[in-house]
Amino acid sequence: MAADKLTTTVSTKGQVILPKAIRDERRWRAGTRLTIESTPDGVLLRPSSPFPEAKPADVFASLPYQGKPKSLEEMEAGVAAEARRRHARD
Repeated sequence: MAADKLTTTVSTKGQVILPKAIRDERRWRAGTRLTIESTPDGVLLRPSSPFPEAKPADVFASLPYQGKPKSLEEMEAGVAAEARRRHARD
């Protein structure tokens, strides 16, 4: 792909169409949100995260559990049951 020089045109609305080969290579489907960064070498496009960046302290205990604490064995059994359930779907 690097040897191929692909070009596009800026529309009167400031829109740019990314060539299909690039969209397919990057798996950027319609609706993909991109972050745009101006660099010394040009413009850099990166897929945006659907969620804002968060630190563990920002989300710790955001879904408090009301009830008796689960034992390690109960947690492992729950994880195993969910893995079996998901594997059964495939």
